[in-house]
Amino acid sequence: MMILLKNAHVLAPEDLGIQDVLVCGGEIAAMGRKLGDGFAKVVQEDLEGRIVCPALIDQHVHIIGGGGEAGPESRVPPLSFSDCLTAGVGTLVGVLGTDSITRSLRDLVAATKALGRLGLTAYCLSGAYAYPSPTLMGNIGDDVMFVQEILGVKLAISDHRCLHPTTEQIFNLASQVRVAALIAGKPGVVHCHVGREEQGIAQLIEIAKTTSLPIFHLRPTHMGGHIDQGIEFMRLGGYVDVTTSSKNADKDAMRYLEENPALLTLSSDSNGSMPKWDSSGSVVGITRGRLTENMKTMIKMNRKGVPLSQVLCTMTSNVADALLLSQKGRIAEGKDADLLVLNDNLGIDAMMAHGVWMRRDGKNLSKGIYED
Repeated sequence: MMILLKNAHVLAPEDLGIQDVLVCGGEIAAMGRKLGDGFAKVVQEDLEGRIVCPALIDQHVHIIGGGGEAGPESRVPPLSFSDCLTAGVGTLVGVLGTDSITRSLRDLVAATKALGRLGLTAYCLSGAYAYPSPTLMGNIGDDVMFVQEILGVKLAISDHRCLHPTTEQIFNLASQVRVAALIAGKPGVVHCHVGREEQGIAQLIEIAKTTSLPIFHLRPTHMGGHIDQGIEFMRLGGYVDVTTSSKNADKDAMRYLEENPALLTLSSDSNGSMPKWDSSGSVVGITRGRLTENMKTMIKMNRKGVPLSQVLCTMTSNVADALLLSQKGRIAEGKDADLLVLNDNLGIDAMMAHGVWMRRDGKNLSKGIYED
């Protein structure tokens, strides 16, 4: 079935003004003004100037849940399929967190496959906080090469919950991922959870400055707490990720945008735990990340004067470029038809994934098998 979206205000994410968008076979087949003439058997919908933008890409999601730092009862529940539609996320990358003892890569890969079968685009990362990194097939190279969904590895640094790998160990891990990624045709990211310890990403900066490993593979996240280092990392050519579920995410993101808007990405840390610690290292409070924080942060930044198209880049085209997802993150002929329709308040009226409506009139049309 062909769907023609008439009179859409297209943020692709750059502002293209009013356009008609023709969707066919799960892709954007054509764009332009007054495309209605000459197309037979087309379902036409007049959007009357509402915004159409790419569905969001979230590269840091605990799809099987995170947490556990305050005992088994503090484990965060898994992500639901409906959560993705409500938050407008069409592509996501699943990760493990602190707990790779009771949560496994097998479960993570299975959950990733499930989201794909339900109609989204889903990937995941090998590894967790631990070092040596837990793997699915025995080593990182095989995981990246032979498991379609795995794009790289997650690692934790500068955090009292991690195993504090040395700079040489991080470099060796990244080198393994790079070689496997070259063979597999994948981005080969080393996605680093960065904790609050003072050294921050000093190890990553050292690797970028003193070795031949391309900085493209090194991806620090939770970088709201290390802005000076993040800016230095950007100046070396590296991507920096800010967590929308964190306090002051909008302010932190705006500071990075001043430096280099093309190298900033935003992600939610959805369904991951965010514990508060006292001076003795005991948990005194705990919250969790949510997918909906992406849109909330976007709205906050837009209200503070950041053009909506620029904020969108950090959750769409920039992430697609960083993950080598050439079909994602943009509205253009030949790209996947992963689209959002926004209302005047920037709420998500509708969502399309691979050319199929998943959400209409502010309500989700689909849900997981066991969702009430």
